[in-house]
Amino acid sequence: MLSDADYSGNASGSRRARKRSSGESPGDSQTLRSSGRQINVRVKRTNNPPPGQSKRKATDTEEEDDQSEKKYRKCEKAGCSATYPVCFASASERCAKNGYTSRWYHLSCGEHFCNECFDHYYRSHKDGYETFASWKKVWTSNGKSEPSLKAFMADQQLPFWVQCTKPECRKWRQLTKEIQLTANLAATYRCGMKFNNIKSEGPDHCSQPEDLRVAEVSDSWWHSMLILPPLFKESPAGPFLAAYYPDCVGMSPSGSLSNMAQSDLRADHCRAVPPQIPGLCPYFQPFYQPNECGKALCVRPDMMELDELYEFPEFSRDPTMYLALRNLILASWHKNCKEMLTPQKCAEHIIVRGLVRVRCVQEMERVLNFMTRKGLINTGVLAVKQPLLPERLRSKNVIVIGAGASGLAAARQLQNFGTQVVVLEARERIGGRVWDDASLGVTVGRGAQIVNGCVNNPIGLMCEQMSIKMHKLGERCDLFQEGGQVTDTAIDKRMDFHFNAILDVVSEWRKDKSQNQDIPLGEKVQEVKKNFLQESGIQFSELEEKVLQFHLSNLEFACGSTLEQVSARSWDHNEFFAQFSGDHTLLTKGYSVLLHKLAEGLDIRTKCPIQAIDYSGDVVRVTSSNGTQWTAQKVLVTIPLTLLQKNMIQFNPPLSERKLKAIHSLGTGIIEKIALQFPYKFWDKKIQGADYFGHIPPSPDKRGMFSVFYDMNPQGKQAVLMSVITGDAVRAVRDMEDKEVVDECMKVLRELFKEQEVPEPVHFFVTHWSKDMWSQMSYSFVKTGGSGEAYDILAEDIQGKVFFAGEATNRHFPQTVTGAYLSGVREASKMAAM
Repeated sequence: MLSDADYSGNASGSRRARKRSSGESPGDSQTLRSSGRQINVRVKRTNNPPPGQSKRKATDTEEEDDQSEKKYRKCEKAGCSATYPVCFASASERCAKNGYTSRWYHLSCGEHFCNECFDHYYRSHKDGYETFASWKKVWTSNGKSEPSLKAFMADQQLPFWVQCTKPECRKWRQLTKEIQLTANLAATYRCGMKFNNIKSEGPDHCSQPEDLRVAEVSDSWWHSMLILPPLFKESPAGPFLAAYYPDCVGMSPSGSLSNMAQSDLRADHCRAVPPQIPGLCPYFQPFYQPNECGKALCVRPDMMELDELYEFPEFSRDPTMYLALRNLILASWHKNCKEMLTPQKCAEHIIVRGLVRVRCVQEMERVLNFMTRKGLINTGVLAVKQPLLPERLRSKNVIVIGAGASGLAAARQLQNFGTQVVVLEARERIGGRVWDDASLGVTVGRGAQIVNGCVNNPIGLMCEQMSIKMHKLGERCDLFQEGGQVTDTAIDKRMDFHFNAILDVVSEWRKDKSQNQDIPLGEKVQEVKKNFLQESGIQFSELEEKVLQFHLSNLEFACGSTLEQVSARSWDHNEFFAQFSGDHTLLTKGYSVLLHKLAEGLDIRTKCPIQAIDYSGDVVRVTSSNGTQWTAQKVLVTIPLTLLQKNMIQFNPPLSERKLKAIHSLGTGIIEKIALQFPYKFWDKKIQGADYFGHIPPSPDKRGMFSVFYDMNPQGKQAVLMSVITGDAVRAVRDMEDKEVVDECMKVLRELFKEQEVPEPVHFFVTHWSKDMWSQMSYSFVKTGGSGEAYDILAEDIQGKVFFAGEATNRHFPQTVTGAYLSGVREASKMAAM
């Protein structure tokens, strides 16, 4: 049995259909069906009179033509190209086939069913009614759309179409009605394939012509003539979207998992609990659940995003096909992010009846390219052998200046797209402000090492791709006073409440304030605190004041600066956007292992500091400090904000006043670190397995000096503590020798653990980011009088030639490796779009 089914069949009685010579040609035991196109030359039908009979009058001839016309009927759908429709259903014994029916029901320009088959299912006294009624019951219990007979026909009766997997063929064939399409069949189908273990013999089936209707599907008007949107069955997105009505997210209500109580799943929308999918990384939550919001890198499965509408305006009226494809692609990627997602892998999971499957497979490649370009899929540390994007979506060549997280992210994306990339790095190493040190027996990040919020975080994605486990940081953080006492948790909670209440008042104050009315955050915090104490009559105890100072030092850690420099109006500007949620984790192997994986196979030139970028001509010319020059279509600048502020690179033409103003409205925060290796974990008994502990400053002038200590090998035997230096304390240690800083830290530790012996450290290191020639900072913040808009201005490209990336260009996620990485992905996408 060949997979190409024959529309024609046995008709009964006077309704037996004639075969037309036009639009049909014989194949290998098969009939090629009518294309459904409008036929311009009409075939005249006449009845030859028997011998001896006189010629009829002209009026009689006209009546005969009218009778002949009744044996055929056009589709009544305006614009339908099918002059002589053919019934695909063949359900009724009285099916019109390709003959006359009182009404044709239109599903697409190549797919119709006759009135007789409509009655077969719709009339309660007909044999097919029970089949329709059973389907209708399932549809209404699971779905939201109307359970019409047209929907039933599209969902249950249309034949499946499948594409030959031979590269030299790739023709579409229609399966016979009894054959169900599966992902496995779609992945292995060859023209002429026999089923039921019957060996295929005979001529080359791929040589048989493709049904003429397939060519029409690619036409732009074909989709507009589709009566019902495609609803997929067995979509990979199904387990992710069980709480949604299937037909609202591009899936068939009749294809829902029967063993799941859909109404029960949808009844409790307010919980917004992510589904538990076996084998799926718990940090992968690409879809919002109903009534859920505020989660970074998450999409509504029932709604198109603005950038999607811009890219695919043809789906704005009815986005169902796009949503079905996008949801399928996103789910497939998150189920297996260790392999590139290809059009072939996605196509085999598109299970939908009718010619619309041909259109879905065609559109899927466009959607896949868009999502790849945006960095939603086929991203992370994966390298590819073949370009991911077609040539029209690639830049010819790009120079990336800086091999930090943003530069490497962009270079990896662009190279995977098929672009020639050269990375120029001033240092002798890659990584930028990511710099891991293993000299103490464990990996300690001199720069970043913590992941703040792992759900949908690309750092979590790359860890999954490399099978790296992150250590989840616990919430417990005991606060130790100098003298060894452990602070009562009730006091800690009370002062944490007051601290957050102060920030809430600041948030209310700034609502009607312009940039010109901005004041330093430290000044506003003290003002709010003073007013509260005066109005309430409450007096904080000496210990409570010290605990409040601890919380303020954490705020300075978050801002990367003393509070006297930070904007009270815009200090947390990024919180207006969805942020990464979930666990905070320690990358025990460090960020460097991820960045080195990103760098594999890239053309990276170290010790190449850049001093000039000339974009005045057709190409961009980049000059290093030793006079070496490179040219490219586009250049991506990823150097730290401090170096831009100090004009370390000369631009020709010079940067605009607007961009320069943005550059200088942001601050360059500095955090320093100290790490100490001990012969044993002297702190273990006191902190009882916690990942970190806090240090209550003895006085406000000591705020920020070793405020938190992290156990860098919490589940191992290596005894290594790391602490941070923030705020005014950074200036205090700037000109100290490393041993002096260590001595100060040891004084603190001996005070915190006064009841026991604290051994001398075996090894140690102290960072000096403020003196690092190629960074001179840790991360950015908004200075007093500035705004978060500066991040967006900094990210703007110049004439489509010079682009900018880095944490200081990411308004949504500044100050983080994640933000830097995503800014590189963003710029690679922009370059590909241009």
